[in-house]
Amino acid sequence: MAFVIVSPCEQEKAGECVEVCPVDCIEEGKDMFYIDPDICIDCGACEAVCPVEAIYMEDEVPDKEHEYIALNRKFFEEK
Repeated sequence: MAFVIVSPCEQEKAGECVEVCPVDCIEEGKDMFYIDPDICIDCGACEAVCPVEAIYMEDEVPDKEHEYIALNRKFFEEK
């Protein structure tokens, strides 16, 4: 199970997560960053440095943010 980036990233798009990811699984999209679930090793480094607390384990994404699980999958399916 990978991490998922949710709505607070849309306003911030800070990028600290990209800098600390040991496997380079975070990619920049037009409006926010996305985590490739096939590459993510669930280390949690990205979650710890996110200044807007926009990163969650997939099974811990708040109910109001569940649409971002599908948006993340779609981002990598379209690549």
